[in-house]
Formats: sequence, structure tokens, C-alpha cells
Amino acid sequence: LFESVHAGDRLHNEIVIAGYVVMRVALCGHWLRAWRQDPSRRRAHRTYLVSILTAQVLWCVIAVLPLTVPVAFAAMVLPLVVELIGPFIAERSAGGTPWHADHIAERYGLLTIITLGEGVLGTVAVVSAIVEEPELGWSLEPILLLAAGIGLTFGQWWTYFTIPWAEVLQRRRDRSFLFGYGHVVLYAAIAATGAGLHVAAYFLEHHSELGEVATVVSVVIPVGAYALVLYVLYNAFVHAFDMFHVLLIGLTAVLLVAAVVMAAASVPVAWCLVVLALAPVVTIVGYETIGHRHVSHHLDAL
Repeated sequence: LFESVHAGDRLHNEIVIAGYVVMRVALCGHWLRAWRQDPSRRRAHRTYLVSILTAQVLWCVIAVLPLTVPVAFAAMVLPLVVELIGPFIAERSAGGTPWHADHIAERYGLLTIITLGEGVLGTVAVVSAIVEEPELGWSLEPILLLAAGIGLTFGQWWTYFTIPWAEVLQRRRDRSFLFGYGHVVLYAAIAATGAGLHVAAYFLEHHSELGEVATVVSVVIPVGAYALVLYVLYNAFVHAFDMFHVLLIGLTAVLLVAAVVMAAASVPVAWCLVVLALAPVVTIVGYETIGHRHVSHHLDAL
């Protein structure tokens, strides 16, 4: 897939689509079972089933046709819209399905951990490749990169679970789609953070054409996006404007800007990433000292 994108000719995503076909076949089986065993909600079950099958057929058509990369990505808009709008129609216009807030929050939390885990594995793998370079080895820069990568990942994990998502979702069940689709952006930011750390590793290996500032920015942007989306999601659920959150976001922004300024001042990239890894610590300290009381107050007010 990535090689075909890099080549810019035909998109080869057959293996990816095949994996989704395997999962979708099993998922359709579950919806068929639900349709059979729960007659009162058959309309919603049918809507889910039709949307899943329709989207899967469209994905398969895109995989089979000899489409160039730009055309293929443009064509993906249609199945993506079907994927997103199908559940909305099923829940809002077709009677909906019962769901347990604790279970949903747990599933999304586990997906968050999986996404964070990919960043850890990627960081370790890239650092392992770096230390094998004769001119680098176990020097200070790879060690700092490893510390920054693990620190950022752990910090993002901690900040995510400072929010009692199950309780929030239970009180605001009407915002379930905001919760679900908002997590798509959250996962993208986490994955992009790992990708940015890969870019930094390539820079240290001298395999990158980017400069110091661009390398640091490639990590700063997803880290900042993750923090911002997390705060926006929380405040969208609790309907509370908290000046303490504004302070925490401001301090986080200071660290993000500081990392870029350090890179512009020719400070080694590894040290810039160490400063960047402190960004989630702002939220962690804020929550553990004062913020947890604010969260309790917000939940009580719902």
C-alpha cells in the first residue's frame, strides 16, 4: 500500500481490503443473528447490515479497479460516507439499538491503548535500528529519543484516562456519536505522534531531508492536536467552560512552542523532543492536584 502511494501510480490496497472483508463477514453474521433474535429492532439491524455490505462492496470495487492513487483516494469518499452515515441512520431513524455506556467506554479505551502501543513498538524498533549505526550506537541522542517517545506515549495514555468516559457517556447518551467519531480524530492524532517520532528517528539517522524545525514540528502538531481534541471532547460533553482548562491548555502550548523555538535555535532535536514530552505532564499534574475535583463537580452538575 505505502509503496504504491510513494510510486504514485496505481493504488494497491488489496491486502488491506482483504483483511477488512474477513472482519466484515463475521460482523454481518452477528447482525444477522441480532436481526433474527430481536424482532423489535429489525429495522435498525437491517440498516446496519445494508450499510456494512454496501460499504464493503464499494471498498472491494476500488481495490479491484486499476485506479491511480489520486483517483482512488477521491473514490474512497463514497464508501467512507456510507460507513459514517449508516450507524447514524440506524440509531436515529431506524429505532436504534441498546448499548451499555461502560462497555462502549471500555472498548474505546482499549482501542486507545492499542493505538498507543503501536507508537511504543514503532519507537523501540526505530531506535533499535539507530543504535546499530556505527557512528551512533547507544549515544545520548537515541536514548533521549527513546525516552521522549515512551514519555509521550505514557503521557497521552494518562491524560486520556483522567476522564471517566463511562460516567460521562452514561450521563450524555445523546452525544454518543460525538464520542465515537471524536475518537477517530483522537486516534489519528495518536498515530500521527508515532509517525512524527519516526520522522525524528530518520533525522537522527541522517536519512531525512527535513531540517530541525520541520522535524520537531512533525511531532508538535499531532501532540497539540491530541491535547486540544481531548479538551474539546470533554467540554462538549459536560457543557462547562473551565478557566483552569484554559490555563492548562496555555501551559501546554508554551511547551509546544518552546520545542519549536529550541529547534530554530539549533538545539539538538532529541532535546527538543524531551521538552515536548513534558506537554502531557501539564494536564497530568493539573488533574492530580486540582482537576479531579473539577471533574467531579462537572459530573454532579449533569
